[in-house]
Amino acid sequence: MTQLTPRTAMRTRSGWNRARRYALPAAGLAVIAVFLGPYAVMALDSLRPSADVLQTPPTFLPRHWTFGAYRDILGDARFLSWLRTSVVVAAASTGIVLLVAVPAAYFTARNRFPGRTAFLFTVLVTQMFSPTSLVVGIYREFFEVDLINTYLAIILTNSAFNLAFAIWILHGFFVSIPRELEEAAELDGCGRVATLLRVMLPLTLPGVVTATTFTFIAAWNEYVVALTLMQDDDKKPLPVGISSYVTGYEQHWDQLFAASVIAIVPIVILFATIEKHLVGGLTAGAVK
Repeated sequence: MTQLTPRTAMRTRSGWNRARRYALPAAGLAVIAVFLGPYAVMALDSLRPSADVLQTPPTFLPRHWTFGAYRDILGDARFLSWLRTSVVVAAASTGIVLLVAVPAAYFTARNRFPGRTAFLFTVLVTQMFSPTSLVVGIYREFFEVDLINTYLAIILTNSAFNLAFAIWILHGFFVSIPRELEEAAELDGCGRVATLLRVMLPLTLPGVVTATTFTFIAAWNEYVVALTLMQDDDKKPLPVGISSYVTGYEQHWDQLFAASVIAIVPIVILFATIEKHLVGGLTAGAVK
């Protein structure tokens, strides 16, 4: 058998390292292109007349560039109402989830009580249920208490379905914090609430940011429950309302895509603002 000389082996190893150096970035760019491709098409379709969206043969770049769709939807009172509803619902749902999840996670992390394991297991199991599978029961429940077509119904539903994730992730953060820090705070005169607010919350900031981000995004993008519970056109949230631009009677594809582009802007801004804390929250506990 032919044996490789040390020099030949070194050249082969160097060639593999060089190929890997270029292959990994190329693979990463390919994955990015796959995920960003639909967004690029959506943005470009919002800059062409509606009639050109379905024109054959299709073209990647618009034949005629126009910003009329953005001018039309920003001047549409319905769109502004949908946007306001989404902001109110997402912000209120996120606030309720944090208000309940932080003390609940802190209590379960620091106290042993009968049924603690069952409670945490129940929290985990609720993540398996989708609002879609429960939408009939949800509608019936809010119908009985006369909350159909109200902001409160959507806010409570979004809060309920995102509360489990927030408790679970914050519980892990509180458990990882040494008890000695709480004891030192107690020696300085801090009560339980002051210790939670002044000591524990700053240390669990990445977890709070992670829970906030995912809760806000889930509430912002929620569609099925909002479609079921909201009947007045001016009260619909943005994901439900923008479907009105394309119906069986009128097709404003350019306005639909323009509204979709604007709908993702708050999420992009949110990620860009808290990206550092979000990465820290998702990777916490990976290393010691």
